[in-house]
Amino acid sequence: MHFRILGDIADVETIATRSGIREIARLRKRYGRGRWRKRKGTAEIELPSGAIVWAEYEATGIGRREFKIKRFL
Repeated sequence: MHFRILGDIADVETIATRSGIREIARLRKRYGRGRWRKRKGTAEIELPSGAIVWAEYEATGIGRREFKIKRFL
């Protein structure tokens, strides 16, 4: 699902690092080595339909590489 994060991200916390990330091999192959982290937080997002909702999301990467929506709040 494609979405766009609007504004600031709140309640950010790290949920996994290094070997704790199951897909670390794929991430390293695609984006290169680095200090990989899996994080989660809440933010206001805009869906493809144009609806604006609050959601909990999960991000993997150095900076912002891959996102997914975990649940709507």
